[in-house]
Amino acid sequence: MTPPKIALLGAILESNRFAPPAELVDFTSLTWLAGDALLSEARATTPKLATEFAAFVRAMDATGDWTPVPCMLAASHPAGPVRKAVIEEVIATSEDMLRAAGPVDAVYICNHGAMVAEHDHDPDGLLMSRIRGVVGPDVPIAATLDLHANISERMVEACDLIVGYRTNPHVDQIERGEEIAFSLRRILASGVRPRIAHVKLPLVPASVTLLSAEHPYGTLIDLGQRRQAEYRGEVLNVSVFGNFLFSDTPDNGLSIVVTAREDAHAANALAVELADMAWSLRKDFVRQLTSIEEAVAISSGQASGQDRAPVIFSDAGDNPGGGGSGRTTELLAALHAAGVSNCLFGSFCDPELASEAHRVGVGNRFKARFNRSCDTTVSWAKWDLPFEADAEVLALHDGDVVGERGMTAGRRLALGPSAALRIGGITVVVITDRTQTADPVFFHMFGLDITSARTVVVKSRGHFRAGFSNWFSPSEVFEVDTGGLTSPVHDRWPFTHLPRPNYPMDEDTAWSA
Repeated sequence: MTPPKIALLGAILESNRFAPPAELVDFTSLTWLAGDALLSEARATTPKLATEFAAFVRAMDATGDWTPVPCMLAASHPAGPVRKAVIEEVIATSEDMLRAAGPVDAVYICNHGAMVAEHDHDPDGLLMSRIRGVVGPDVPIAATLDLHANISERMVEACDLIVGYRTNPHVDQIERGEEIAFSLRRILASGVRPRIAHVKLPLVPASVTLLSAEHPYGTLIDLGQRRQAEYRGEVLNVSVFGNFLFSDTPDNGLSIVVTAREDAHAANALAVELADMAWSLRKDFVRQLTSIEEAVAISSGQASGQDRAPVIFSDAGDNPGGGGSGRTTELLAALHAAGVSNCLFGSFCDPELASEAHRVGVGNRFKARFNRSCDTTVSWAKWDLPFEADAEVLALHDGDVVGERGMTAGRRLALGPSAALRIGGITVVVITDRTQTADPVFFHMFGLDITSARTVVVKSRGHFRAGFSNWFSPSEVFEVDTGGLTSPVHDRWPFTHLPRPNYPMDEDTAWSA
């Protein structure tokens, strides 16, 4: 039997409509790989690219002969709409490499699924449809997507199998990459083309309500997995996509995607069943946040006494993992003004400040000026207010680290020149690369002891929960209602493309399957 010839490609970007556009440099500074260089990085011991992509390659390597056709993989940290020229270059490069390689047996696409382009609401679907146009109607196309994907009909029509993450925080990328590999081998061996069913609800929850270990989202995912098992192999995959609110597209909304081996009726029935359950739980997709005043009171001991358990705060309005700048000072300034002590704060993205700390040197003091050159008249930077404080340089690092826990475990991170600054009773980690603090390595690279801190603050929305679960139970986690590009409060945003009516924006929204 001839080894299967499988093309590999993808474009990974979670777009926040209100953030600065995603430029070419945003991709080239993270992942911009093609051909042999892409395959080599995927097979590295600690790859820098998407975990599920590397897992797919390793699973294919481990399960038999195959002929990989590495086309192009591009990835950026979450940002605004991607420039037309950038996404067109990614798509055109993959098309050209596919044509040059000749006929393939299958295609694996590694995308996020919540990308927006300056000229297209659905560039994920655009890429998939263009690839379908190259390989023709008979070649299986399988895709992995983040569970925050905004599923479009164009995506569903272009693909034979769509597999979404099941965990949030995302810690199952390896399993999903392996699942795609195993499924493609089965599909190619059997010659049967799978059938996809997709149901979208007028339910647009914020990401803070989409934790897979908690109700209601976890309830839906668990039900989907139980029901899939009951179909005894007929159903290949059940994915519940929560959507990404800040993309602000016509395709927003919680989606159920079920892929069956060949029984379209089974796929449709299960998708409708799960959608009905999701709609019945819609009121549970609303979450109360902790105010800044409450956070200060908790951290300073006013709320529960000095013998309280250590806590961790999410600076929810400024999550770089959702397009946030990583530079808002609202919570930091409030904690500093209150004289909070024994606090770790990570991580503030300020290349100028990090560079200055490296010039000043460890053990020396200086006036730390946060956001010294930010233009707060620009809409996406209006929360990046200046803040100054006397600081001591505790430690310095080049930012080249490997993730320890959670979604970045085993993945190389290039955070750029970084510094730990002591500002009163707060130790602030300053980094150069805009990355959410979802991993303890952000503190450990400086030798900082998380167990000795009474308060830890992270610029991350939810992924930190997996990275810091050794130190903080769910009852010790607080999502703080801060301003910024990822504030999860619907009525603060001038949405113009979200489907209306939807819940929770329109409480009387009606829907039935």
